[in-house]
Amino acid sequence: MKNNSFSDLGTNSSILRSIDEMGYEEPTPIQSRCIPAILNGLDLVGQAQTGTGKTAAFGIPAIQIADKGSKTPSILILCPTRELAIQVTGELIKLSKYIDGVFTVPVYGGQPIGRQLHALKKGAQIVVGTPGRVIDHLKRGTLKLGALKMVVLDEADEMLNMGFREDLEEILSFSHGKSQTVMFSATVPKPIRQIMNRWMNNPEMIKVEGKTETAAGIEQYIMEVRDSVRTEALSRIMDIGNFKLALIFCNTKKLCDNLVQELQARGYSADALHGDMNQTVRDKVMNKFRNRGIDMLVATDVAARGLDVDDIDVVFNYDIPQDPEYYVHRIGRTGRAGRSGVAITFASGSKRKRIRFIEKVIRTNLKPLPMPSTHDVEQSKMDAQFEELVETLEAGGLRPYIEQLEPFAESEFTPIEIAAALLKMRVGKP
Repeated sequence: MKNNSFSDLGTNSSILRSIDEMGYEEPTPIQSRCIPAILNGLDLVGQAQTGTGKTAAFGIPAIQIADKGSKTPSILILCPTRELAIQVTGELIKLSKYIDGVFTVPVYGGQPIGRQLHALKKGAQIVVGTPGRVIDHLKRGTLKLGALKMVVLDEADEMLNMGFREDLEEILSFSHGKSQTVMFSATVPKPIRQIMNRWMNNPEMIKVEGKTETAAGIEQYIMEVRDSVRTEALSRIMDIGNFKLALIFCNTKKLCDNLVQELQARGYSADALHGDMNQTVRDKVMNKFRNRGIDMLVATDVAARGLDVDDIDVVFNYDIPQDPEYYVHRIGRTGRAGRSGVAITFASGSKRKRIRFIEKVIRTNLKPLPMPSTHDVEQSKMDAQFEELVETLEAGGLRPYIEQLEPFAESEFTPIEIAAALLKMRVGKP
């Protein structure tokens, strides 16, 4: 079944413009189900973890619901940590780029409160904060919730685990009966249900179940590298692994195009496949990949759906997918028709939480894979040349070439020096 587009979900045209610039092609399952429900005013509990696209699931409707231009907040989003509050704020600022009169202000501990007081005094329609700092502002009278239309509890179970139960109850008491309440939680234990029963009005439960079993015969690895080093790591793996056909997944159209340019500049035969390309161009690229006209295809999840190629050697997750189901779908492109396959996911330390979630869902631990060194790459190239050399020697038919080289062998160069020079020309400098 075809997923809805963001426009099908009732998303504002100005937000659609931002989404397009961010490069996302279609909603994740949690977004498809939550955005319309929240826009319809329902209280809602979404079971979702970081990495499923939940920020946009509540952020897109929050921006549309917010009272534009008002000095008093109409949306309050509570997060367990300052890091998540900063992340959510950044996402909302990007999504509301073309919306006039909607400003998002973060309030959290560890930041000078004077800066937050100034921002709140100027006027904010959306406030994103940690429970402790929100309580602080409420007691000071610098944050007023009388005009609140919606409150969002993001990672509610984490907030309870961190001892914020009383703070949450106190904050919710300011909006009880007046505002829509939306909660996202990875689990729904008894304390979460108690909050639902007391503070929510017949909440709709949304839990997206997807395919979670990965195909047998696929070696799944994780390589921890900084984002800036991913292209270098990918290049070294391709060189050392002697892979013939690689499928590389990115989360956005923009990153697909940028990566293709980087790979082509390094001398690889690569092309992109994403939703900004018309069907004729997409068919042309897919045929090139099937017929080995290119070695690397860089694609988004949406664009790769129609791709049916049995002998893909390796799948790279250049970006960690937004949803574990996407991970399963991606790596299933290798190891088909009884063949073995390899899947490599790039991640940095800050993304380990999303990797752990994927591992939990697929019930498989990704094996750590160190980044190959330049020496490893050079040795691999050398080994490949020696294999080809042995095959050429065994095939014979060398007499014309021997006649060409004999004059050199009789000069100041020895035969071994001549052979070394030819090998150097083939392998290239480190």
